[in-house]
Amino acid sequence: MYLPEHFAEGRTDALHRVIHDHPLGMLVHHGDDGLDAEHLPFLFDAEVGPHGTLRAHVARANPVWQRVADGAEVMVVFRGVDGYISPSWYPSKHEAHRQVPTWNYVVVHAHGLLTVHDDERYVRGVVARLTRRFEADEPRPWAMGDSAPEYIDMMLRNIVGIEITVRKLVGKAKLGQNKEPRDRLGAADALDARGHAALARAMRQA
Repeated sequence: MYLPEHFAEGRTDALHRVIHDHPLGMLVHHGDDGLDAEHLPFLFDAEVGPHGTLRAHVARANPVWQRVADGAEVMVVFRGVDGYISPSWYPSKHEAHRQVPTWNYVVVHAHGLLTVHDDERYVRGVVARLTRRFEADEPRPWAMGDSAPEYIDMMLRNIVGIEITVRKLVGKAKLGQNKEPRDRLGAADALDARGHAALARAMRQA
């Protein structure tokens, strides 16, 4: 990833926040058939491993868990806020007409080593933690206990767990830091007016 110094995001808390707030990661891996990618919701445990641990599960029918060897190097991409930026939103554009369109975004690349867990206990734990996290805001959160045990047992047999020991986190926040403050804030105001509050907020905080 091209990473100019002014766009580099190295703050650990900021990197962890992107992963937490945007948990659908793109798992990039290399097997016998070449490069491929899977899109999976991940749980991130910052307390396990040198730079944290990612956990998820895949369908047993998905060949990725057999094609990628244990200990293989992989990368998971987490995309944060992003959006188009018009040059017309920069005050300086209307004075000198020396601005062009761009796209602002936040992204984190998690590099690590993959381990497959084809056992019921591990998979059950991952599913339980994923469920607790993503059902937490529901008025009546769903839990595995809501279904008949034999049905849950059957469903768990149809998935396989994966774990990634993170060795390096690389973050990029391209949020107009290379622009004059008035241009960056002017673009943020325009984003707000168009309903893109999250990206606008990130640009104001950059």
